[in-house]
Amino acid sequence: MGCLSIDTDRFATRFEEFSEIGATDDGGVNRPALSPANKRARDTLIEWFQSAGLAVRIDTMGNIFGRRAGTDPDAPAVMTGSHIDSQYNGGRYDGVVGVLGGLEVLETVRDENIDHKRPIEVVAWSNEEGVRFQPDMLGSGVYCDVFDEDYAYARTDDDGVAFGDALSAIGYDGDAPCSADDLHSYFELHVEQGPYLEREDRSVAAVTGVFGFSWLTVTLTGQANHAGPTPMTMRRDPLAAFASITDRLRSITATTGSDLVATVGSVDVWPDAINVIPETVEFTVDLRSYDDAVVDDAVAQLHDEIAHAANREDVEFTTEEIMRVNADPFDQSCIDTVTNAMERLDCAYTTLVSGAGHDANYLNTVAPTSMIFVPSVDGVSHRESEFTEWSDVVTGTNVLAETIRQRATE
Repeated sequence: MGCLSIDTDRFATRFEEFSEIGATDDGGVNRPALSPANKRARDTLIEWFQSAGLAVRIDTMGNIFGRRAGTDPDAPAVMTGSHIDSQYNGGRYDGVVGVLGGLEVLETVRDENIDHKRPIEVVAWSNEEGVRFQPDMLGSGVYCDVFDEDYAYARTDDDGVAFGDALSAIGYDGDAPCSADDLHSYFELHVEQGPYLEREDRSVAAVTGVFGFSWLTVTLTGQANHAGPTPMTMRRDPLAAFASITDRLRSITATTGSDLVATVGSVDVWPDAINVIPETVEFTVDLRSYDDAVVDDAVAQLHDEIAHAANREDVEFTTEEIMRVNADPFDQSCIDTVTNAMERLDCAYTTLVSGAGHDANYLNTVAPTSMIFVPSVDGVSHRESEFTEWSDVVTGTNVLAETIRQRATE
């Protein structure tokens, strides 16, 4: 049997139309979870699911499923998908490639009259980005029993609007239970969001797992005072301690595990005035590696440096680990299926570990799972200039199609 080949023009037309929803002036999209633009994207997706002959259901977390029945009504489904919410002023490809690619695969299966035993589903998960409601991946998290639904409904945005209220306001508090069905396997197509595929001149990758990480919030408290009359020897300056800690983080990444990365992504200084020595500095640290022991070691070194820096500057400190996720290897049989599909299609491929988290992380806890990556030009993502060559999107979607065909017909 030959490999499936998607309708490139149909997919491209649909992608461009979808990119107009919440489009920004600089070529990106602004569709944060449960926003008016996100609602329009959801409405459009359901119309396309229905036009493709898929049975649509919406669960109580607003996750949207399109299902094509198999010849065996009792067989567990093969699922694919991703998300359609975006960062504020984010990119057009992040998440969308996986959802619209999944829809294109199901239409190709229909067009080619492929007999498949197992049902095939495509899903758009709610609140993957976590930019409006934290934590991220709420929809897949509740589906996979990582989060309680009441907990998810109670998450609030910066304006105090609860997730549950926002979901109801846009009419996407569905009736279907948000719980994992009897899934056969899950595959997610996504842009890499990193530089490795482009650097290795590869058009596609089988993803073998996802980094583990630790997220910490650190608060340093000193003494606010006038910037002019206060001698340097009498200062209790938390920002000086902060500078020392961030500098030390670079050394930790250079000496602790070859794949360790560290990011200080959020800093809040108070009172934030040009002529006032700060009183408090609150900041976050994100530490990631595919080796959990490396993350643990880095966290321990960070705690030591915080204590040393606080002591040097005579400031107080508190630390809180707000999230800890272990490294997550994907299912080898699913990785093998993706690899087999790439070989059948004669792709220039490789294997990668993902440094970013995805809904696939949670799906991996309830069903055999893997991912397919396509390149991000210059390794750029989560901003408007995010770009993937369309030929690479097509290659990745054809790999997804062949992967789904193999799994659904076996």
